[in-house]
Amino acid sequence: MEFTDRVLKCIDCGVEFVFTAGEQLFFHDKQFTNDPKHCKQCKAKRARGGQRVRTETRTTCSQCAAETTVPFKPTQGRPVLCRSCFQQQQGKPQPAPESALEPAAEPEPEPTPEPC
Repeated sequence: MEFTDRVLKCIDCGVEFVFTAGEQLFFHDKQFTNDPKHCKQCKAKRARGGQRVRTETRTTCSQCAAETTVPFKPTQGRPVLCRSCFQQQQGKPQPAPESALEPAAEPEPEPTPEPC
């Protein structure tokens, strides 16, 4: 199999970097299936323990209506809880899914054989 240099884009900083034929051969030999996603500088920064940027989103708690921040982007249709409401909910047992609320059908008893 012949490899040629390819230009890829770093997902952290957006800089283009070269994925050399030698690196591709190494990836192939190690049976890596994904191309690298980070340039050498970003890879080195991550190895040194560079801080990851966490996105914080300001939102309103669905339960108590308090202003709060969450470390993710909320999706429509799902409740977002502040820390105290979330911790309160973690202490409660989760409600069973609707299908589990329906009574299970009891098996029919086997007919008893009549004595001869």
